[in-house]
Amino acid sequence: MGIVTSYARALAVREGRAQPIATVRHLHLSARPMVFIPLKLAGEAAAPLGAMVGTDPADPRLLVVPQPRNRDLRFAFMAELAQIMLPYIEGFATATETVTGRNERERYLDAPQILVPGGRAIEFVRLLGRSTRFRRTDGPYPVDPSVPVLGQWLTFLYERTEFAGSSALVPVTEALALHWATGQSPLEDANLATLLAWISPPPGLTGQEAAAAAENPLDWPPAGPDTDPGFDAQVLQHAIRAYDASGSPALVRQALRTQLEPTWRLMWQAVDQLRGLPEAASVAERWAFDRDQYTREVARLADGGPPRGRRDQAGPAAIRLWDMEAAQQTYDAQRAYDDPLVMTEHRATGKAFTGEAVHVDADRRILLPGGKKPVPRPLVTVRTGDPVRLTPGKKVFSVHRRKQSAEIVEIDGDIVVVQLNDQLAKGAGVPTAGDAVCFTELDLGGRIRPGFPTGEETPWTHGGPPAAYVPTDEDAVEAWS
Repeated sequence: MGIVTSYARALAVREGRAQPIATVRHLHLSARPMVFIPLKLAGEAAAPLGAMVGTDPADPRLLVVPQPRNRDLRFAFMAELAQIMLPYIEGFATATETVTGRNERERYLDAPQILVPGGRAIEFVRLLGRSTRFRRTDGPYPVDPSVPVLGQWLTFLYERTEFAGSSALVPVTEALALHWATGQSPLEDANLATLLAWISPPPGLTGQEAAAAAENPLDWPPAGPDTDPGFDAQVLQHAIRAYDASGSPALVRQALRTQLEPTWRLMWQAVDQLRGLPEAASVAERWAFDRDQYTREVARLADGGPPRGRRDQAGPAAIRLWDMEAAQQTYDAQRAYDDPLVMTEHRATGKAFTGEAVHVDADRRILLPGGKKPVPRPLVTVRTGDPVRLTPGKKVFSVHRRKQSAEIVEIDGDIVVVQLNDQLAKGAGVPTAGDAVCFTELDLGGRIRPGFPTGEETPWTHGGPPAAYVPTDEDAVEAWS
């Protein structure tokens, strides 16, 4: 938690309402997202109990596993979930656009977006994908053909969450906490009801009062996938026993509806809250990358691509880690460039400074080492009130002229002299005296991936060249817990 966020939390307590820590929305929000609220059986890692799912706030679909310990009922639930999710996910694989550049390609104009209540639901999606993507549609214990397909898509969506800035599978509590600071702890922010109570308390109540009321599990049940222990003991247990005795799931459906409907309403309230913020400038670029990945996955599955293995091989694991780190670096920079409130956090920690250009030597030219003629290298003298913890020689970037690189030449108290190094054609990239400027070490350009060894070149220290992955019978019988 940074200085600005800590201050905003303290201010939220004083004001009785969550405080904004962003001026724009830093994630893509689909015109037609799918909300998915799963519940699981207590004591089990991935035994589904029920779910509420859909794209229309007025028309949720309730799915129920009346006896979660029954394997056939679990897979019937997954088949029913696939009938809802797959048409939505695959329905975006229609119209395309041509992306020009070094690698010209086709990309779908849109992609699916699944919203879940929070981080624990993200983990449940991972487990559902792991437990179903290897299942066989023939032989012993066959499943509906749609089940392993859904499992592959759930695994794909989960893996997208590991890359910072992706909007394919979104935990709503984390999305809200990215934009508002409440007067409760980050752990308490994982409760969707109390988080929204702080952000938008009912008339006449403070955030503290509304959040205290939202902690009542009778009025606002947990958002899943875990249910309230009191509900399990007093309601669910009896409903499941009634199903075992009668074969009718009516009581289980009624019980789960009472647990899911309040969260369903909260999810769409959160969507409206996020829609109230204007979209940040870099969101479209990140969503385009999500669409690229979706396009590739559609093609991979159409070509009969096998399920992802349970473990990455050495080479792909190294590449994946590098890409994740690069995505995080770029995402942190983009958020700061897009949003002055986010940049303030970096200014407070010394990663950026802002101020007024008090003098500009726009005509300065120098001879670079090995050069034959002088090249333009303007100097900008900045007066700043920020604590500058960068050092002379440090490479920085102009926030107002994105990707323009510069170098700190001298620091003397509140005066910083910066040399501009590129994007200087016809002086367009040079500020004038009196302009507000901001420089930061945050790099929008990301990092260039090094040349990792191919699979055949995997060194012996990492197990040598791996055998081609083929799903096994062991994969196909992986347990739900």
